[in-house]
Amino acid sequence: METVRTASETGPAGQELGDETFMSAADLRNYMTEMQMAKAGKSVEGMDRAEKARQDLVKRLSQPLALTPEALRDILMPLKAKLRAAAERGQTELMVMRFPNVLCTDQGRAINNADPTWPETLTGRPRQAYELWRDQLRDAGFKLNAMIIEWPGGMPGDVGFFLKWGETKR
Repeated sequence: METVRTASETGPAGQELGDETFMSAADLRNYMTEMQMAKAGKSVEGMDRAEKARQDLVKRLSQPLALTPEALRDILMPLKAKLRAAAERGQTELMVMRFPNVLCTDQGRAINNADPTWPETLTGRPRQAYELWRDQLRDAGFKLNAMIIEWPGGMPGDVGFFLKWGETKR
């Protein structure tokens, strides 16, 4: 899946914007690498590394960013470029954020059940990403879909946010 690329600037409290909206590329790569290594190795050490990577990511994403006009510009400009590129490839959706389900107050239950109140369960940067869509992108015709995209051990895991436009390919 494509990710949103933002400027490599630091915001207040030293938060660095990276490849994901509200999430650095390094954070996402580290998290995914550690999870894959843990699954492959099935070792206690590997699971400890994966859990630490997950906890670090949750800690970082639970802290909202100061969304100054400059920070919003640094998020929206590259997002628009990614959306344009996806549309040129004939795509009608783009995953713009991935995060652990513990950043939902119900661990993703409302999202999984398509409960219309699911946005109320969001915390931290996922909440900010939802509000950004609501305040900046919804009126432009974009839809936001949230879904559980990983099922470790048959239980809900990571959540993905997808911006959609036009007709969805089947």
